[in-house]
Amino acid sequence: MRLTKFVVPEIIFGNGALLEVGRAVIRLGGSRAMVVTDPGVVEAGWTKKVTQCLDAVDVPWSLWSALTPNPKDVEIDSGVQQYLQEHCDCLVAIGGGSVIDAAKAIGAVVVHGTRIHEFEGTDRVGHPLPPLVAIPTTAGTGADVSQFAVIVDTSRRSKMVMISKSFIPDICLSDPTTLMTKSAELTAYTGIDALTHAIEAYVSRAATPLTDGYALRAIRLVATSLRQSVASRSNSGAKESMMMASLQAGIAFSNAVLGAVHAMSHAIGGMLDLPHGLINGVLLPYVTEFNLLACPDRFRDVAETFGERIDHAHPMEAAEKSIRAIQRLCTDIGIPSRLRDLEIPRELIGEYASRAVQDPCLATNPRDMSHTDLLALFEAAW
Repeated sequence: MRLTKFVVPEIIFGNGALLEVGRAVIRLGGSRAMVVTDPGVVEAGWTKKVTQCLDAVDVPWSLWSALTPNPKDVEIDSGVQQYLQEHCDCLVAIGGGSVIDAAKAIGAVVVHGTRIHEFEGTDRVGHPLPPLVAIPTTAGTGADVSQFAVIVDTSRRSKMVMISKSFIPDICLSDPTTLMTKSAELTAYTGIDALTHAIEAYVSRAATPLTDGYALRAIRLVATSLRQSVASRSNSGAKESMMMASLQAGIAFSNAVLGAVHAMSHAIGGMLDLPHGLINGVLLPYVTEFNLLACPDRFRDVAETFGERIDHAHPMEAAEKSIRAIQRLCTDIGIPSRLRDLEIPRELIGEYASRAVQDPCLATNPRDMSHTDLLALFEAAW
């Protein structure tokens, strides 16, 4: 039995959890909060609810929303400047993965007095971050409970993947009601991201009995609830299930890490400003097929968790049913089956493979992958 570590933040889950933000900040010792968000969350009205809660407990706040999807290093510089100018001492992030990752990055830069680029890779953050309360508004990224942060280096047009236990928020307020203002497209993309997290965590080389339970429960919730969540903004049961799926998948991958889907998706996303979950959804069936050989029993479990009939099928035949289950779900919610459908240039495939082979997520993929393997997978998916 190898040594393992399992880390999660304090989690408050359920309708109305967002309203705990004021008390959460007080409990963490915060006296002036920087509220990190984006224009879409502001427009939806969720940011105002947060600031009203802070007002109710007499915690001054500074709002920063100068953020775009796939957060950039230059945006982090802007956020750090505001944090310091406003003399903030804690962070409240309300939004999707881009917002929460940005808050983590701002915190890391503030306490180290350097640029975000210094933290690329694993365990490069040497000091604790300022207190951080994360409030997810999309069911998929898992950033609210994970030790990951991903920021775009604009000079290299590359995603910097940073992994550190210092990035795990102190408190996660997971409120399913925030999902009711999201479009069907965003619901689909983030939901497939959650599924990818859960599957990659379950088949990861670093998976443990602790992460396995979270991963399988997340897969089951996505399989039974994502279609309904995409179909209706007001389906409260589906929203609650998807928020729980995102939470459990986030806990699983934060501790078991990920695999080739994310390594490949990061390579594309750094060069092309496309939704992360959408790229994952296109790549997931292709990578799953490649990985079957390494752990067919694990993919058999994935297929069974999806509700596929396994009976007495040969292990590889049973494992292959996981691919078909993933493909059907993606088709039903409007995820394309080819990279060309996303207008991704074929001539850049070599560059994507060169970048993906250096991604830290590749280290825990269940099957060894060379540059040649990655190139072949990109070609197959194109």
